[in-house]
Amino acid sequence: MEREKAAVEIERLRVEIDRHNYLYYVEANPVISDFEFDRLLERLLELERQFPDLVTPDSPSQRVGGQITKEFSSVRHREPMLSLANTYSQGEVMDFYNRLGKLLREEGVEERDVVAELKFDGVAVSLVYRDGLFVQGATRGDGLRGDDITVNLRTIGTIPLRLDSGSCAGLQGDDREIEVRGEVFMRKDDFERLNEGRPEEDRFANPRNATAGTLKLQDSAEVARRSMTFVAYYLKGIADESALHFERLSLLEKLGFFTGGHYRLCSDLKEIDSFIDEWSEKRWKLPYETDGVVLKLNAVHLWDRIGATSKSPRWAIAYKYPAQQAETELLGVVFQVGRLGTITPVAELEPVRLAGSTVSRSTLHNFDEIERLGVQLHDRVVIEKSGEVIPKIIRALPEKRTLFSEPIQVPSSCPSCGTQLVKPEGEVSWYCPNEQGCPAQIRGRILHFTSRNAMDIRSLGSALVDQLVVSGLVRDAGDLYSLEMHQVVQLDRMGEKSALNLLHALDESRKRSYDRLLYALGIRHVGQATARELARAYPLFEDLQRADEAALASVPDIGPVVARSIVDFFARPSATETLRKLQAAGFSFREEEPEEPANRTFEGLTVIFTGALERYGRSQASELVRARGGKVTGSVSRKTSLVVAGKEAGSKLEEARQLGVRVIGEEEFETML
Repeated sequence: MEREKAAVEIERLRVEIDRHNYLYYVEANPVISDFEFDRLLERLLELERQFPDLVTPDSPSQRVGGQITKEFSSVRHREPMLSLANTYSQGEVMDFYNRLGKLLREEGVEERDVVAELKFDGVAVSLVYRDGLFVQGATRGDGLRGDDITVNLRTIGTIPLRLDSGSCAGLQGDDREIEVRGEVFMRKDDFERLNEGRPEEDRFANPRNATAGTLKLQDSAEVARRSMTFVAYYLKGIADESALHFERLSLLEKLGFFTGGHYRLCSDLKEIDSFIDEWSEKRWKLPYETDGVVLKLNAVHLWDRIGATSKSPRWAIAYKYPAQQAETELLGVVFQVGRLGTITPVAELEPVRLAGSTVSRSTLHNFDEIERLGVQLHDRVVIEKSGEVIPKIIRALPEKRTLFSEPIQVPSSCPSCGTQLVKPEGEVSWYCPNEQGCPAQIRGRILHFTSRNAMDIRSLGSALVDQLVVSGLVRDAGDLYSLEMHQVVQLDRMGEKSALNLLHALDESRKRSYDRLLYALGIRHVGQATARELARAYPLFEDLQRADEAALASVPDIGPVVARSIVDFFARPSATETLRKLQAAGFSFREEEPEEPANRTFEGLTVIFTGALERYGRSQASELVRARGGKVTGSVSRKTSLVVAGKEAGSKLEEARQLGVRVIGEEEFETML
């Protein structure tokens, strides 16, 4: 193609891709499939590779990432990025509103309208646009200076790389720059996808931690793979500095930014309280986490006159919803041994109702956490459930301590095998070093191998695995494939039919894909996504075994830590023995060429399964959808194309109906297949 024609086509593609980005990320109303969008982007990338001089900073191709940043330079904010004062009391909200009224009266102003917005639980950033082009993005840092993370922020779909020229006309001040401040966060479904398939020890605790960690990654390509969202909540540098905050939020939407949409102008305390009360319950139905309400004086031109303390502005406050809490007694602590030998203390609690369920156990994570909490056996403790996370002990109540309380001691030996525990230098956890002789570790590795996302051997539950390990029939995953009928049928509650079912399930598991086998091996830090990358990079298993750390670290999604873990795994004699058994059992240690699917019925569709399917396992059904061009996720949103509802479908079915998402049954699903 000639350069002139390429320039015209590149511009057309950019406009088209930007339009679809806006519809997808901001309006949550895509009009083309993911497949069609990817084809547009691939065409643009192809043309830009042919004509690199036509690449511009605002091209959608810049969202793909790929730049490696050795370190982030420091940026001085044009104005300090102050953090808001927090309150958990609506009484203190009233005090703020009355105090604001007094400050305004001192300025000769009677009106004290405030804008109520939802508070997003993310990472604050500042974006600078010059002549409509995104030129710099930075973290809050210490409020005065932050890190320049422009290359990472470019990958976020809700951050426009160039503002709409029509909407931008007349907005900018004399210096031709405007600043947009907001929050980067992860939606619930994006967070679930990120954690899905990651090893338990590498999973993020919550979306905010995942967002903060991702923004500081030095590989922007990896940042691009982790979906994040930017919500804009402030616009500065516009020509009309007298514009009210409510008007600025509307301007942000016209410029193509996502604002959340849930903000309201309140003219008195009653309307403020109404907004807070309304979202106290409604927030749980949102596709992202919000932990409170932000109140800001609508009259922006008065912000400087009202001023700020050393840390927080006087014209705004953040009301945070109190976490759901309950008080109970810590009855005891049990010590669980993970498949990697990690010792995890788990609190046994007096059962108590919390956020709609009965809680009787809670992890204490590690012994450093026990020391930080200062908790003892038989203490009264406060447990908390914020959002939909697992309940946790947040504090002890030493003032209610009795003579029966006693310190929680670190066990000297493994509760499973009696081996002396060790604590590696620089780590917070204690470990059992008896990798091959500890029944709990053996059991954990086998259960991981048989789990749904690995070999998916449903006939092998924890009780049966316990019997196989205790009886000595199974010492590693490879031993499963040497089991014979007469051995299995002698186990408790294993009749002839159950034994046949187990042997049949084991036989079927030999057909699982190469990448699932790599995940099933239980290599530390290797989750599903990493296993897929390894399978693509090393289609032959013997090449993977021979790879050194430097070669492994160059594979996408794999850094030095993961590479070291893989090399260590293959160096163990126990791993060599297990692999020998699995190869003898007939497993395919190579990446097979993908078969052409029967059809592309699910091309570009995002599918969710809820309830129990009669003809297919959840994992099998998901693979069938992916093979036909579809994508499977775990939570319902406006981007969901289709919900397949089986028996006893749960809350996802109701969410789908409320959002108007198409719902089908298993028969229609089978017809589509």
